[in-house]
Amino acid sequence: MPATLGLPLLFAIRLWASVCLALFIAFWLELDSPYWAGGTAAIVCQPQLGASLRKGWFRMIGTIVGAVTIVVVTACFPQDRVGYLVSLALFFSLCAFAATVLRNFASYAAALAGTTAAIIATANLGATGGASPDVFLVAINRASEISIGIACAGVVLAGTDLGGARRRLAAAFADLAAETAAGFTWTLAGPKMPSAESERRELLRRIIALESAVDQTLGESSHVRHHTLTLERAVHGLLRALDGWRRVATHLSHSADQENQAGESILCCIPSEVRLASEPGVSERWMSDPVAPRRACESALHALLAIPADTASLRLLADETATILAGLVDALDGLALLVDYPARPLRNPRSFRPGLSDWLPPLVNAARALVAIAALTVFWLTTAWTSAASAMVFTASTILTLSSSGDAAYAGAIVAVIAIACVLPSAAIMKFAMLPAFETFPAFCGVLGLFLIPAGFAMAGSRQPITATVFTTIAFVFLPLLAPTNQMSYDTAQFYNSALASIVGGGIAALALALMPPLSPALRTRRLLALALGDLRRLAVARRLPKSVDWENRMYGRLLALPEQADPSERVQLLAALSVGCEIIHLRHFAPRFAAAAKLNAALTAFARGNCEISIGLLRQIERDFASRPDTERPTATMLRMRGRILVVCEALSDHATFFKKEQRA
Repeated sequence: MPATLGLPLLFAIRLWASVCLALFIAFWLELDSPYWAGGTAAIVCQPQLGASLRKGWFRMIGTIVGAVTIVVVTACFPQDRVGYLVSLALFFSLCAFAATVLRNFASYAAALAGTTAAIIATANLGATGGASPDVFLVAINRASEISIGIACAGVVLAGTDLGGARRRLAAAFADLAAETAAGFTWTLAGPKMPSAESERRELLRRIIALESAVDQTLGESSHVRHHTLTLERAVHGLLRALDGWRRVATHLSHSADQENQAGESILCCIPSEVRLASEPGVSERWMSDPVAPRRACESALHALLAIPADTASLRLLADETATILAGLVDALDGLALLVDYPARPLRNPRSFRPGLSDWLPPLVNAARALVAIAALTVFWLTTAWTSAASAMVFTASTILTLSSSGDAAYAGAIVAVIAIACVLPSAAIMKFAMLPAFETFPAFCGVLGLFLIPAGFAMAGSRQPITATVFTTIAFVFLPLLAPTNQMSYDTAQFYNSALASIVGGGIAALALALMPPLSPALRTRRLLALALGDLRRLAVARRLPKSVDWENRMYGRLLALPEQADPSERVQLLAALSVGCEIIHLRHFAPRFAAAAKLNAALTAFARGNCEISIGLLRQIERDFASRPDTERPTATMLRMRGRILVVCEALSDHATFFKKEQRA
């Protein structure tokens, strides 16, 4: 059987087995709604083992948070129907906010907290709303059912899939590190390559895309999860190496021929393991023994920092090359962790946490969730529709799950409604035409396989994200609609009421997303660039300087938040803002030592006002003043480094003048 067919089919069988195992345990325990266990197992199952385990773990967290919250809300408003429903809507809004602020599976946990609260509330709210005294028992039952589904999916997947996320991430780290090293050495060695800038932009996109692969690896390996900071530091190291390469290339493009010769002298200090990174098979060699190139890079960076330099240009090139090698050291540390190299050095790297990029998208999502749930609640109280509580589950689930999807949220909601409509005929045929003819659990599992195996095969075999979303939604919705229990009920009115509630709930979510759409990618990109520029201008004149790591965290958060549709040049502009901010922090720290604080403040004040030409002129004057000092004042390494940092800032302001001179509008 071809691999292209075998892997999707194997996943489909795992999905079917997970659902059947969850239903068997839920039936055996005689839980009230065993279909929530089966539905949870279906939605937790992912084609990648790491993604499934990570998703299940965070779903467990979200389930507990949602169950505890709904019990607390019920205890606070036992006789107050309005207060209870308002608190429920506010909690949904808070979950939508958190689902947008958090990333990856942590975002999913926030969404599931609200969905769990809605599921538990559905079983306790009557035709006109209001709390039920049985909420605690219902919360325990629903949390137990969901936990059983998570556990069964994890057991089946972990027992039948060895996983490959760790190996794939190691290969990605090795390729990115080798390509960065090769590109940098080409920049130092020879004529300027016209494709170097586009290559750096593509590498930046790939480094940012590592985030999801890292999350999958953390779900697959407890050993790697124990060293999460090392992996975060490795990603950060790749980013710093890429930024250092950009600064070296920019400086060489602005330099005279004799200073380009300094680049060739720096190249001689780079270890052969890095200079030969462009040769075939380097990535594989680094994966098999990441410690050897790491030691060579670490030894070379110390030598570069201590190299005697009589010009600011040479000092700049030496320091930036050391920065690049330090970034490669961190990346190779992460690679050694992933391949479990026995002789890897053990360090305790500092935590690297990207900051919140923009407050507006989470606030918009929170407002949308509040308005949608409030509107559905008012409709419920007015009409006393018995299935409105079930509609609330689908509305909350759709809005919360899609909160972090950006401009794809509306399309995702439409896809969810279409998926629900597609699954209804199959669910009706199985429930009313097939299940009454079978009485044993194996026969019941066989009937489920007729639906779940094709759905799982399509989910794993699809190359289009929207198609995978359709079949994921189908696999999740199918079990609640079929609603299998120990004592099966074949009430057609109840089935079609549930079907109508699911379609109405998904439709309300789609309508809410249409009336209050997420920010467009272009607008989000403009806001992120404007916010970064505003932060940089405030940094230039701030009385209290932040730490360099705090500034890096903030800018890295904005890089991660850039939409995929953002132009590569806009990512480079954010990278330039990160670099200029770090240099400003160092310049303001060292300027008082050389009686240059007043002139530097004047230059940075001009920059904060958007006058880049004046700022560049003043900075150049400071650099010339340092260079023209009497011969009796021999330039120290610190002075040369300060001159080098001034050159970096001037060159960045010159190359990205359009960005740095923009009027700040966020």
